[in-house]
Amino acid sequence: MAIGKRLKQANAAVDKNKVYTAEEAVTLIKSLAKAKFDETLEVSMNLGIDPKKADQNLRGVVQLPHGTGKTYRVAVFARGPKADEAKAAGADYVGAEDLMEMVQAGNMPFDRCIATPDMMGIVGRVGKILGPRGLMPNPKLGTVTMDVAQAITAVKGGQVEFRAEKSGIVHCGFGKASFATDALVENLKVFVDAIQKARPAGVKGTYVRKLSMSSSQGPGVTFAIGA
Repeated sequence: MAIGKRLKQANAAVDKNKVYTAEEAVTLIKSLAKAKFDETLEVSMNLGIDPKKADQNLRGVVQLPHGTGKTYRVAVFARGPKADEAKAAGADYVGAEDLMEMVQAGNMPFDRCIATPDMMGIVGRVGKILGPRGLMPNPKLGTVTMDVAQAITAVKGGQVEFRAEKSGIVHCGFGKASFATDALVENLKVFVDAIQKARPAGVKGTYVRKLSMSSSQGPGVTFAIGA
């Protein structure tokens, strides 16, 4: 694949042998994000885990203090007063059997899915559709709850899910290039800290092997928190 002039210049600006500080990396990546849209800054953490082992699974949520810059569309499975609560809290789609039928028809115009516990019988019928897309409500992630208003507020306020891939890598978008550097650095440090605190009990040896970041169309930069 041919590399464009802009990307060649961006690659030339990165010292591949240097481990940048978080502040240096964010500043550099922001300066190289010159696409015609507001690029997302993404962090990639290479972890010393084997997700195939039950005691080394890594999945959770973290609230980024400055949000991600992305607008999340939320669907809520609920009835009665809880459905009303969800609508008042800003849910984009609220329902029960009707929402289930929408999913069965392949219509899923939402990014996150929340359900009250009494709705899990209905949600379970479309679990094979929601699950592979990472949309299945899960009590461990706070998406099976009676406090639907708080869950919706958290999602729309910058809560992000993380999950290790088969290779043990975790990815996350932590803001937009238009964000202030301080806000991006704070988001980044909160995310990295959450991953460090979520270290699975079965992990031996080095846990965080490598940290890198890039923008949507920019080069990667290796960095270290506190470096």
